[in-house]
Amino acid sequence: MELEKLKKKISTYKTNGGYLKNISDELALEILSCWEQWSGPSAGFYSAIQVDYRKMAGILGRAKKLKREGRAPVSEFKEITDAVLGGGSVNVTSFNGQGIELSWDQGKVIRFPQVESLIDFLKKVA
Repeated sequence: MELEKLKKKISTYKTNGGYLKNISDELALEILSCWEQWSGPSAGFYSAIQVDYRKMAGILGRAKKLKREGRAPVSEFKEITDAVLGGGSVNVTSFNGQGIELSWDQGKVIRFPQVESLIDFLKKVA
């Protein structure tokens, strides 16, 4: 369903010749977010939103640059209960100098943009 909405948003930026023009930064970041969550082959993602991969390369590159520069909105902290994670050992490392990455023993990874978020999470799980 989310891809259908994304496809409609992208179609508003297509010209008669099929070019993508003047895509906003917000839409580029939304496309990047959906692309990062896509679990299948990349060709399947491009066909799902009905855009050629060559046209999306520049948009995804621009979105990645915006994200690196910190212009992307930081997602809200989402509580994950101990019942969902199943407890277990914790391995904490830093990632990209921007927060903490927590690895549970079942292969699940949780990223926290701030130390306070990690502390709140650990208090709730304990």
